[in-house]
Amino acid sequence: MQAENAAAASTSTSDNDWVKLISKDGYTFLIRRKVAMNSGTLKNMVSVESNFAEAATNTCTIDDRGIIVEKLCEYLSYKNLYKDSPPKEIPDFLERLQPEIALDLLMAADYYEA
Repeated sequence: MQAENAAAASTSTSDNDWVKLISKDGYTFLIRRKVAMNSGTLKNMVSVESNFAEAATNTCTIDDRGIIVEKLCEYLSYKNLYKDSPPKEIPDFLERLQPEIALDLLMAADYYEA
């Protein structure tokens, strides 16, 4: 009985380690909760204390195209990876951006406080 409860607890913990982002055109992205917490808006949405539906389901619908959500996830991962690095050792993220999505991505980064 205790083993079953421990297994159930570890499953629910691992499910809560991930956040699902769904773009307006139907693409789904899974990112680690600690990565999503690099966005102020996502942090507020999935925070347990928030009482938002997103917190209960660990799912956020993003009102942007899939390419924008993909780059947002990539940037949040990049930000998490280099958060403790000295500035001189951080590679330039701008090399990863296509000019045709730059404005949309800038607006999304501003909204999601990334």
